[in-house]
Amino acid sequence: MVRRVPILAAVGAALLWAAAGPARAEDPAYLRGGVGVYDIFHNNTAGDFDIEYQTDRIWYIRPVVGFEFTTDAATYFYGGFNFDIPVGSHIVIELGSAVGHYSNGNGKDLGNAVEFRSGGEIALRLRNQARLGLALHHISNAHLGNHNPGTEIIGVTYSIPMGYLFGHDSARR
Repeated sequence: MVRRVPILAAVGAALLWAAAGPARAEDPAYLRGGVGVYDIFHNNTAGDFDIEYQTDRIWYIRPVVGFEFTTDAATYFYGGFNFDIPVGSHIVIELGSAVGHYSNGNGKDLGNAVEFRSGGEIALRLRNQARLGLALHHISNAHLGNHNPGTEIIGVTYSIPMGYLFGHDSARR
């Protein structure tokens, strides 16, 4: 089985590459969902789920609002900006920063209700303008509180064009 993993990975990458379309400057607004692991570098790991609305771009900047929650009942409502960097014809690097309200639920205490989120994603752009990505984010309170442990989240994301959700033909290319 171990010998098959590289072959399966190569076949999977080739299929994704074949389904990909070129990165376009006119990328639409997106609804992005993500699933991952919260607090990956510490012993407080939990499942992490994220949903984010990304508006149409203004130049290369995309305003966003989102909601993130963990299997430990932590919640984070946030708003901020993402910056898209097309790399080649199929890859988009997305860097972002946000501020929001955090509640630890039964999970990790991050030291303050106001928390900042920064990070990025590398995504494969598919033919229908959807994106499949790998994201890494850091959340901390920037020393607004006496306690600032911070946390990191890694996850897989899928961004679907809003026009595709609502049946606009331009999003179904």
